[in-house]
Amino acid sequence: MTDAQQAKRCSRCGERKPRAAFAIHRLLKDGLQSQCRECQAEGYRLRQEAKGRTVRAKVSVPPGHKRCPDCEQIKPHSEWERNKTSSDGWSSYCRECRARRNRDSYFRRKYGLTQEELRALMEQQGGVCAICLAARPEHVDHDHETGAVRGVLCFSCNAALGQLKDRPDAARRAADYLEGNVWKPTLVASGVYRLPS
Repeated sequence: MTDAQQAKRCSRCGERKPRAAFAIHRLLKDGLQSQCRECQAEGYRLRQEAKGRTVRAKVSVPPGHKRCPDCEQIKPHSEWERNKTSSDGWSSYCRECRARRNRDSYFRRKYGLTQEELRALMEQQGGVCAICLAARPEHVDHDHETGAVRGVLCFSCNAALGQLKDRPDAARRAADYLEGNVWKPTLVASGVYRLPS
């Protein structure tokens, strides 16, 4: 092929460009789009702006790297998760942003809390566990029947409530036991016990 046969004129900008500058369009005679990739991108941007949307500017990325749309940083592939379903084989967001987005999504779905509301709740507690008032709060505690959020607890206190099956009477007896008031039920009848008052 001669140089003239390897080049094509863009119907929008009128410039003659190499065939590689045009996207594939199998239905057209020469198998390429009538506009070059740059003109196609500019036309897309103008159409989106006419609809009130913005189009992310294209950023050149070195080989072996990818740009995260969330933190807008260019990072090496080692900081990305594999994703076989995506066109480039990598996830859409870097590991750090992906973890944060998953955490945000989890709290929104499970508890109906945004990260700002969670931070505010922890500030109301003074930055400590609502029960022991010493450890750093890490786990959202909620009523399993109503789903209402009660507070943010440390791992140990949250696990203790779980072990007591969220029963206030069991927690009171545990507190009495720790204070030295031994819980000794009195046998009234076969299999029937009276609890101390």
